[in-house]
Amino acid sequence: MKTYTLTEMKDMYIGKQGTKDRDEYEYELRMDIIGKMIKQARQDRNLTQEQLGKLIGVQKSQISKLESSANSATIDTIIKVFKALKAEINFRVKLENEFVQLV
Repeated sequence: MKTYTLTEMKDMYIGKQGTKDRDEYEYELRMDIIGKMIKQARQDRNLTQEQLGKLIGVQKSQISKLESSANSATIDTIIKVFKALKAEINFRVKLENEFVQLV
């Protein structure tokens, strides 16, 4: 029986890296992870969605949407949420297998 790596399965069923379908899939996956991180940080701070919403000036429903998928959120909103949760966030940019370093 032939076995496949996760990357090989993605290549076969979603598309090769760099294709539109694969890029969209990877983007959705990252946004889903950000939403889960927000939810985990909120729960670690013992805050309800309503309480977090009040801290950043949005309704509970917007926090719920953000936690289920950060897709429609701006980077500004994401930063506000993590700041309200007193969470440190880091962004890394990688170009051709090398991380960009700001000097």
